[in-house]
Amino acid sequence: MEKACIDINQLINVFSNYEGAVYQSDKLNCFYVDFGGKFARYNCLSLQKLKKVVEEIDIEALLLNTHKADFELVTFNGCEHIYLLNALEIIALKDLLHGTFTMFNLNYMVNDCLYRLVY
Repeated sequence: MEKACIDINQLINVFSNYEGAVYQSDKLNCFYVDFGGKFARYNCLSLQKLKKVVEEIDIEALLLNTHKADFELVTFNGCEHIYLLNALEIIALKDLLHGTFTMFNLNYMVNDCLYRLVY
């Protein structure tokens, strides 16, 4: 998906790091991951699947294996997006997704505390 097709003013920046960003669209009920030169659209379940796939990559084994290149193909069933990432990019994507889900949890905790104070 091209950035030009999306009104960037309607997106909420959930989390960003030096390699990319994750945006939330309340209007379209989806998330956009801007990483590795791609601007990919995910629903909530797909974003969770992406996080699970990325978290399962063993960086140490990837770097120590001398019989294999230090690149990993990141995708999952039902996803139309494919990432070919080296070890540093995998670490950056892990950081991006970890920060994103931390922000989701933080938002939930703040809303929960505010709700308890009001009621």
